[in-house]
Amino acid sequence: MDVFGGAPRFLAYPRPVMVQSGTDAVLKCQIGGDPRPAVIWERNNEKINPQGRYRVFEDGNVYNLIISAVTTEDSGQYICKAKNSIGETYAAATLKVEGEAQEMELREENKPRFLIKPLSTRVGRGEDSVFSCKLWGNPRPEVVWEKDGRRLNEIFESTHFSVGYQDGGWFQLKIFKTRAPDGGVYTCKARNEFGEALAGAVLLVDGKQRSGRQVPNRLKDDSMTKSTKVKMFAVTEGKHAKFRCFVTGKPKPEIIWRKDGRLILSGRRYLLYEDREGYFTLKVLYCKQKDNGVYVCAASNTAGQTLSAVHLSVKEPPVRFKQPLIDLEVWERDLAVLECEVPEDSVPITWYLEDRRLQPGAKYGMEEWGTKRRLTIRDIGVDDDGIYLCEMPDGGRSIAEVAVKGTILRKLPRKVDVLEGENAAFCVEVEKEEMDIHWYKDSIELRETHQTILKSFGRTHILVFVNTMPQDSGLVTFLVGRSKTSSQLRVKAARHCPPSCPVGVQINTERANAALLSWVPSQDSRKNPPSGYVLERQEVGTGSQEWLQCLTTDSATSVEILGDSVPCEADYRFRICSVNKYGKSNNVEFPKAVHLVPVARIQAPLQDALVPEGQDGLFSIELSASVIGTWFLNGTQLQEDERYSMRRSRTHQSLRIRGVRDIDNGAEITFIAYGIRDSAALYIQGVYGSLNKTIQTGNPIVLRCELSDPSAQVYWYKDGSKLHPQTGVDILTDGLARKLIVHSAEFFHSGLYCCKTKGDTITFSVDIKVTYSTIFDVERTKSLEAGKLLELECEVADSTVPVYWYKDGVKLFPQNDWDIQSNGTLRRLIIPSAEVLHSGLYSCETSDDTMHFTVDIKGDCILNLMNLRSVEVGEPIVLRCEISDPNTQVTWYKDGIKLHEAAGQDMLAEGSIRTLAFQSAMLSHAGIYSCKTRDDAMQFHVDVKGDKSCFYVLLTRKRRSWQDVPLLYNVSCQTPLDKSVGTRMEQRSYLKKE
Repeated sequence: MDVFGGAPRFLAYPRPVMVQSGTDAVLKCQIGGDPRPAVIWERNNEKINPQGRYRVFEDGNVYNLIISAVTTEDSGQYICKAKNSIGETYAAATLKVEGEAQEMELREENKPRFLIKPLSTRVGRGEDSVFSCKLWGNPRPEVVWEKDGRRLNEIFESTHFSVGYQDGGWFQLKIFKTRAPDGGVYTCKARNEFGEALAGAVLLVDGKQRSGRQVPNRLKDDSMTKSTKVKMFAVTEGKHAKFRCFVTGKPKPEIIWRKDGRLILSGRRYLLYEDREGYFTLKVLYCKQKDNGVYVCAASNTAGQTLSAVHLSVKEPPVRFKQPLIDLEVWERDLAVLECEVPEDSVPITWYLEDRRLQPGAKYGMEEWGTKRRLTIRDIGVDDDGIYLCEMPDGGRSIAEVAVKGTILRKLPRKVDVLEGENAAFCVEVEKEEMDIHWYKDSIELRETHQTILKSFGRTHILVFVNTMPQDSGLVTFLVGRSKTSSQLRVKAARHCPPSCPVGVQINTERANAALLSWVPSQDSRKNPPSGYVLERQEVGTGSQEWLQCLTTDSATSVEILGDSVPCEADYRFRICSVNKYGKSNNVEFPKAVHLVPVARIQAPLQDALVPEGQDGLFSIELSASVIGTWFLNGTQLQEDERYSMRRSRTHQSLRIRGVRDIDNGAEITFIAYGIRDSAALYIQGVYGSLNKTIQTGNPIVLRCELSDPSAQVYWYKDGSKLHPQTGVDILTDGLARKLIVHSAEFFHSGLYCCKTKGDTITFSVDIKVTYSTIFDVERTKSLEAGKLLELECEVADSTVPVYWYKDGVKLFPQNDWDIQSNGTLRRLIIPSAEVLHSGLYSCETSDDTMHFTVDIKGDCILNLMNLRSVEVGEPIVLRCEISDPNTQVTWYKDGIKLHEAAGQDMLAEGSIRTLAFQSAMLSHAGIYSCKTRDDAMQFHVDVKGDKSCFYVLLTRKRRSWQDVPLLYNVSCQTPLDKSVGTRMEQRSYLKKE
């Protein structure tokens, strides 16, 4: 016996708690004990009183201490002590309150960071490319890959790339069979609840495959002008020509520009780029006569190809130079001289390097001799490479290209303009590999960071600023030896503009009671992307012009509006607008209205009405939503006229029948709406007779009549006896109505009810239908080993319903070995230790329902016996029994001594029959014989006499858990007193001597 069993003990010890400063902290522990212990909390050896910022409360055996608005001073150890009359115990809990510094430390410790950044790479066209990086973050960060600021699924087909994760924090992006448009800046964005990290890498796609063989051109020169309608475009000499084509597709199309069949590459006079509106653009700077020709934009992807062509005509200026400038090619550090001749001596000229006006000085010398004009460029460098112009006052221009040869083969553009958040990329090519190169911005040398990519591929060197900000603007310089090239980077702050409205709005109403709304973003959504869309609805036909917001969505471009989302049945219009943090677009209305019906439920059903003849009958129903319904009288639809008046006020619907007549008595009034149907009866007061009601047990009984005089006294009777209000029975007055309500009908509530006034009576015949339906147990078949508990159970709907149990058609009664129980609606038959003889078909029966159980008891059991014959000395003795399993071993005993085969004594086995036979009985054969298996035994009491007389054999069946039960057999008559082996137990009371 545990004398300390009731002492307090911790079922769950308090855990350490870590909270932020200013929040509430909860310390808890679970304690058992009998009697219930008293629990206190202490800190610094002082009891904590539950007041102010401290509160304690108990939830069963869980004890809580709550500290409000904690500060760092609340950090420390708290002791929970429990004590009762038997003993006491205690445990400590630690509270840590983190301030702002700890929170920052936590964020820094757990936010994503790149352990290994993705590396820039260069691949041949048609090869696969892979970017891999290793990240740390807790919890594991979510990773998004982008190209040039756009998500990959926006520009690539799903089969063109794959992203993956491997154990150890490795994330991977793989691009299959790269194409020229796949080149660009790829960024990996990692984010979790503590912060985010970003890293980028450059992919260069060579125009040649690794074999060195040029990829064959799929677009033949001669096919361009034949299959494409050529547009005309004219520009004055010295001006710029700009060509744009808008092409969409997935995967992103590859764009190639050609002039007269020759491929155009980006350079000082040719700019090729995709602008912010999604147009692929070719800009020819300072057009010359040699720029005349046909320009073709060819777009292709895996789905197909398309062409667009334009013919450029360069017009000569009205006043021409006598001698124009001539293109020049010089080496670095040399002197470059440009000369031209104007029409007259007095004509002044101005010199330009592209859009920058030149002034005379140490760098530039400017001379005039009559009509000749000269520009001298001293100590020429890579940045002096470009387009030079000599301009007369009337606008006439002469143009020359100066190419500077030297260490740097591919120079930087003079300026690069990008929008905030875009990538700025710079590319330079030098004459040799492994040269000592340097990048600068505003004279500060650049080093690689998560937002600055520096990469070299042989002679090609790349600089990329990822996700640029306005402060990234400045002068970018590339330096190799004494050579340098520079570019002015300008990052323009993004315009804070609301998005444009969606386009292509459509509405589909093919599905019943629903509308599928769809739209597409505007073409400039990349420039002013929406953060979401707002849908509004308007009820048609109410006279109100009010629009109500019904739905918002972030990225979806279609949504289904169901009838269940509207407040009432009506025709509805819808409109949509785009929104972002700077505002919203104009609204676009969908092309047509749709009829929607909410899914309504009945809140207050129709009630039977008792109406005096000649007065109006009123029926009403309350629904959960406003729908348009239809009224019927005896199955005929009613229309609004002088006699029938129908009203609808949101969720309330009513029908008024004016001047009811005798013929209306018992009429059925029905209301039907979308998914709703309810009925009630109309009774005419003064028409005598019985109003019959049939109600199932457990349901309420509601009897109602209506008077013409609200002050009239009414009495209720049942079977002639006056009724009074009591528990479960209410008598109510509601205006003209009088009600008798029985909360839960029972069988004895059946009868004849009367509602009586001084001058009138209405009678109700109430029939209570008792429901005996049995709720059946799932397990209808029971199979178990001998000696186990056998329990059969069923449940009836009414606890008063009588139930009877049967086995193999024989009714069962409670006795020593059978227990029949009734607990509420549950009925059970229990046999504590089942034997094989209990196998069979059991039934649980009510007056109108039956449930059957099949019971199979497994074990080595003797099933029956063969009757013994009366023997005298010298006659044979035959003892015989049958077992359930023919393979079971049987052993015979006499007076407890095991028997063996012997002369004159046979032990036979034939199938399931076991026989012990003596060829000639002797007085010594008298005694008690046993036939035993492992689980069962049968005893025979044999008496051998010298004279022939009727005698009996006493059989005692040995059971493992029951007492020995004697059964008396009449040997001479060859019949037992009980003829059913399965009911031997029931026959004990009939044993008698003879």
